[in-house]
Amino acid sequence: MTINSNFILKSYEGIKELARHRLAVYWLALISFLESSIFPLPVDLMVIPMVQSNRSKWLKIAMITSIFSVLGGIAGYFLGLWFFDILAKPILDTLGKSNYIEQFSSNIETYGAVAVFGAGLTPFPYKVITIMSGSLKVNFGVFVIASTVSRFLRFFIVAYIVRLFGYQAEEFIKKYFTKLTLLLFFIIIAIWIIIRVLIQ
Repeated sequence: MTINSNFILKSYEGIKELARHRLAVYWLALISFLESSIFPLPVDLMVIPMVQSNRSKWLKIAMITSIFSVLGGIAGYFLGLWFFDILAKPILDTLGKSNYIEQFSSNIETYGAVAVFGAGLTPFPYKVITIMSGSLKVNFGVFVIASTVSRFLRFFIVAYIVRLFGYQAEEFIKKYFTKLTLLLFFIIIAIWIIIRVLIQ
């Protein structure tokens, strides 16, 4: 059983409404937390209109989103660690993300923290990362560090792009964000490899 398109559409419109709510900051924190494990839509849907309506607060919005996304990721990690079969896997099935399980499982077993970092930075569904990291017993410290760095980078990039381009930012992000984050990911990994080679 997966969530139908009508529910997704209503959720999408609901999130955009919450971005204009007088308590939008609190809703942002909640959605950022839930999106890391059980909520079907990306929190970017709130970040973009919130920064568009108040560009001077882009840092605050990015910070709140990043912090609560990581905290939600930690909750997702323990959901996968303790309740994978009875709760976490059915959640991923319902969200239509079960096809990512095998893909991420093979990556995490081969590449460890790099897989967590890359998936946290790019559009790969973060909830899959958090739950599968717990299920596969990825080192918790490594998971937290990789998630923190990648999520902060992701949301600060999104918020800064919106600050620069305003209402044109959404189209820019749709066209170039995946390429931009992948490029950044490979640059960071290349720098990391070079540093490791130099200090050996």
